[in-house]
Amino acid sequence: MASRHLALFWSVAALFAGIVDCAAQDYPSRPIRFVVPYGASGGPDVLARVIGRKLAENIGQPVVVDNRPGAGGIIGTDIVAKAAPDGYTVLVGDTGPLCINPSLYQKLPYDAVKDFAPVTLAVSTPVYLVGHAGLPFQNVRQLIDYAKANPGLPYGSTGVGSVHHLGMQLFASMAGVTMNHIPYKGVAQSIPAVISGDIAAVIAALPSVAPHVGTGKVRLLAVAGAKRTSNMPDVPTVAESGLAGYDIKIDVGFLVPAGTPRAIIDKLNSEIVKVLNTPEIAQQLAKIGIDPVGGTPEQYADTIRADMQKFGKLVKDSGARAD
Repeated sequence: MASRHLALFWSVAALFAGIVDCAAQDYPSRPIRFVVPYGASGGPDVLARVIGRKLAENIGQPVVVDNRPGAGGIIGTDIVAKAAPDGYTVLVGDTGPLCINPSLYQKLPYDAVKDFAPVTLAVSTPVYLVGHAGLPFQNVRQLIDYAKANPGLPYGSTGVGSVHHLGMQLFASMAGVTMNHIPYKGVAQSIPAVISGDIAAVIAALPSVAPHVGTGKVRLLAVAGAKRTSNMPDVPTVAESGLAGYDIKIDVGFLVPAGTPRAIIDKLNSEIVKVLNTPEIAQQLAKIGIDPVGGTPEQYADTIRADMQKFGKLVKDSGARAD
């Protein structure tokens, strides 16, 4: 009797494996949905549309970008966590929902590690330390000296616990200065604030501030990441300007629900990395200050774990809470 049950089990398992393998071979056979947990025009949205257009062309199936903003990226991220694990619902995830929220919120509706299967890291988006042009500092060292002479110097961010907030918190801590955090709802409010002088500095992505750098309303003081950027090679890093080891960036990648067959993950990885390596796509991303990365699912999983540890410590040290 036991042997009959065992034989039946293996027969069912073999049948299921055959169904999964067939589904993977046929993938994709219908439209793929890219869920962006933010509104239109932000970095992840722009990336999703640039990658999605070329991906659709390559695979012969539509790629639909579905913006689901709200609650610091939680709403859109949770939609993918609870979606069918069939490769047709893909999260355009970034550092906030995946690596910061687990430490920032006491309770999340998703588990950033257990509920997702990484596909590939797409880009590491550089961010810049930006200062108000009317204040007497033109580089990182002068900003530190000015902040020491003016305790409580205000800086802005896109909200408590954001990369922009934690990046400035790390800057102040490493520089040994006391600065006052002014949270805004987003870049639409924080950038005008640094232009007007309501705040002295902010960390922001290049597309948000580039139009104002040319007019002299703000100054690019330094790149927040570990290395200089290809489109702004003359702007030094914070690290080389005196704060060795300082490294803040925003990683954006693609993930699917946990349980998605490995063959489908590999197919999706192959197609997205192929798009990232396309010269025309690299040129489009370069225009907005982004260099494509690509890589294996395992490499992206390692990046997420490292960033969770790094930003988790920053959240703890800052005392930030969002609930």
